[in-house]
Amino acid sequence: MSNKETHMPFNVLLADDDKDDRFFFKKALADITIHTKLATVPNGERLMEYLSENSEKLPCVLFLDLNMPRKNGNECLVEIKTNAKFKDMAVIIYSTSLREEVADVLYQNGAHYFLQKCDFIDLTKTLQMIFNLLEKSKSRPPRNKFIIRLKELK
Repeated sequence: MSNKETHMPFNVLLADDDKDDRFFFKKALADITIHTKLATVPNGERLMEYLSENSEKLPCVLFLDLNMPRKNGNECLVEIKTNAKFKDMAVIIYSTSLREEVADVLYQNGAHYFLQKCDFIDLTKTLQMIFNLLEKSKSRPPRNKFIIRLKELK
């Protein structure tokens, strides 16, 4: 039996203002071996509303776009990690831009991983690896393992 048949799904929340990115993320999740259930929100304000409205049944993991209108990913991350109800949720920053100094701030603010947006095939492979990591350990990695790069997967 596959993992999809034997395990409860990972409840996943994606906060991303780009409709196409949300579509490809959903499609990539469908192609991995780990069973997931996805909810999406289009901006940071809606993310914080969603978390408040669903505080009794939070997602296992949040993929959080860094550059969103209204409330950006880092502002949401700080709000999440300073709220007792949300602070233990795994947050993975998901963004096109990747600068080490920004990654340092995100790690200090409590993000679990930083995943750079990539093409569909690479996204599927990377999501599979991230969920494998999360199944093994819910704790944050050391800073040198914070940024997920596909070349490290090969």
